[in-house]
Amino acid sequence: MSQTLETENKKLWVLVSSLKETATSDDLQRITPSVSTLFDQWYSRGKFVLSGPLDNNTTGLAIFEATENEAKQLLEEQKRASSDALDSYIYQWDALPFLSLLN
Repeated sequence: MSQTLETENKKLWVLVSSLKETATSDDLQRITPSVSTLFDQWYSRGKFVLSGPLDNNTTGLAIFEATENEAKQLLEEQKRASSDALDSYIYQWDALPFLSLLN
């Protein structure tokens, strides 16, 4: 039953990360392996729908399916891996009206 409830509570989420103005190329080289590993782990579990760079590679977007707790977990893991170089935010898909046009 618990797994059924967990499946029913899955929603689409959007993780947006943008490069901080103070970030250097050294910061990016340092965080790239840990962020790549994090995303690979989520891909291997079938969580991600889509991810990629935007805005001349200064912003990244990842769309994924998860429960609210899983979404918060991803955000925390992303921040731990990259907080000194990236600002990261998470939004529920339905909270971004322009994305609803893609449905």
